[in-house]
Amino acid sequence: MGIKKGFDRESLTKEEIEFLSNFTQKCRGDILRMTTLAASGHPGGSMSSIDIYAVLYGFSNVDPKNPFKPERDRIVISHGHTSPGVYSALGNYGFFDVNYAILGFRTAGYPFEGHVEKVVPGVEWDTGNLGQGLSAACGFAISSRLNNLNNKIYCVMGDGEQTKGQIGEARRFAVKYKLNNLTVIVDKNGLQIGGKTNDIMPDNIAENFKADGFHVIEINGHDFNEIYKAIKEAHSVPLPIAIIAGTIMGKGVSFMENAAKFHGAALSVEDCKKGLAELGEKDDIYELINKKKMGVPFEHLNERKDNFFILEPDGKKIVYTREKNTDNRSGFGNALADIADAYKEKTGSANIPFAVFDCDLEGSVKTGAFKKAFPDNFFESGIEEHNTASISGALSTENILTFFADFGVFGIDEVYNQQRLNDINHANLKVVCTHCGIDVGEDGKTHQCIDYFGLLNSMFGFKVILPADPNQTDRATRYIATHKGNFGLIMGRSIIPVILDENEKPFFGENYEFKYGKMDIIRNGKDVAVISTGNMLPHALKGCEMLQKDGISPMLLNVSCPSDIDAEDLRLAAKTGFIVTIEDHNIKTGVGTAIGSLLAENSISVKFRKMGAMFYSSSGKPEDLYKLAGLSPEDLYEFVKKNR
Repeated sequence: MGIKKGFDRESLTKEEIEFLSNFTQKCRGDILRMTTLAASGHPGGSMSSIDIYAVLYGFSNVDPKNPFKPERDRIVISHGHTSPGVYSALGNYGFFDVNYAILGFRTAGYPFEGHVEKVVPGVEWDTGNLGQGLSAACGFAISSRLNNLNNKIYCVMGDGEQTKGQIGEARRFAVKYKLNNLTVIVDKNGLQIGGKTNDIMPDNIAENFKADGFHVIEINGHDFNEIYKAIKEAHSVPLPIAIIAGTIMGKGVSFMENAAKFHGAALSVEDCKKGLAELGEKDDIYELINKKKMGVPFEHLNERKDNFFILEPDGKKIVYTREKNTDNRSGFGNALADIADAYKEKTGSANIPFAVFDCDLEGSVKTGAFKKAFPDNFFESGIEEHNTASISGALSTENILTFFADFGVFGIDEVYNQQRLNDINHANLKVVCTHCGIDVGEDGKTHQCIDYFGLLNSMFGFKVILPADPNQTDRATRYIATHKGNFGLIMGRSIIPVILDENEKPFFGENYEFKYGKMDIIRNGKDVAVISTGNMLPHALKGCEMLQKDGISPMLLNVSCPSDIDAEDLRLAAKTGFIVTIEDHNIKTGVGTAIGSLLAENSISVKFRKMGAMFYSSSGKPEDLYKLAGLSPEDLYEFVKKNR
């Protein structure tokens, strides 16, 4: 290769500039080839960004032969639609055969998707949902600190996305936490789908970065020496850096330059031929069309392996009794601090691979004990949930056990798009949401998150856990800390009585083992099976006691893992002949709906009815709101009697 790695020299040599000129000419040709073959894609922005990509991937500490080495620099592409530029640069640098990307771009079943995907070596984060890349880059920068890596983090962004509010959140976080190994490069080509960015939504990009505390450098984004020198300067400044690179949409082909329509429109075959001729590139488009018709050959890519940190189970637990009644959120907070303390004691190191993120709710979500013991691992993001969800998701993939604690309406409802992208990126995030359900009470309908299960369950990788009391919360917290994947640990707000067995001992006590997916048989019975969830269990237990006094023998089951319910447990419940579910979730998308589907899918024939929230509630004491919603113990009693 005609360049020397690193940003340690004053400027590029003539040979390096010549190499980069030839390299980007080939890449621009490949951008036209892959988008024309796919008859879709975003060639314009890819061609304005390609000179930046050539310098970054060429000189940074990234290695095509070892693309996943832990100490590598991280290059996050926020404007993921410039994937043709990214794939052409990576392919021509040898991360894979570029012809595979040209033929397989936007083709079903192949890895070179329309927006960058990290299944492709060299890509660090799946993006495309504009505005999230800088947050992910902040997560990687935090990873550098916690993992003691002396690497650099780069985030390449478009100018149109700079109006996104999440980017402002990420800028402030980066400055607050002195993420001085972070360099942002904005491709400022001045155009987006609808035309000029200044007409669509004016944005003072450089001034905004400066106002939030970034050091700003402005350059010509097509001058290799200026790009190189700006990145070199960035490495010597003890602040997060923003390089604003002035570029030209469609750079390199005269009829594409400064034409907004080529933001998201591929060239026709004939125009592609003209573009290749202008670039001095081989006109092979018909040859490639014929090859694609014959089928794209499969090529094995270097496979990315999970880089997750989880704990080994140690059998520890905290047991609560009726003398220690508390809320589930305190059960979580106590367990979190306990497992971190135990890890520190076991390893003898204060540098624990843990991170806890908070959004100005430390006292409510009960993360204070962890913060006090491990202040360097606690990140207070303020009221910036979108940014926090993305940062924590990215960090969770970097060998750090990551918790994001928030209220349900903020940590799930408000950031559904961010959590969905975390799921797409196969993160290892532990989302702990309190203040869920009607149990939130006096805060009113805006804060009573009754739709979290439907939202999380609509994703393929999130698993939901709804603990029933502080003891089960303790076990569930330890479970998610010792198991890979995205989890939503969900709880209400109120103090919940410790659930007792028929011998007046804690049901989820010393001998209880949390088994993911299994229902807990709280009481055995033969006339009806009542299936309850989370903080509804104490209410369901009272209702079942009323039924028992009336001569009806109810089986009471607690479902704590509604994402993966064991069908055998449902078959056991069905033997009673009647199943009733009760929950303080939206009845249309809640656990009852999931159970109804499972009954049908498994051909389990049984009378089945659901109880749940049928409207947004109001402010008031939880007990009164449950009555208003028809979910009180008395309502359960009447419902079973009426529908048997």
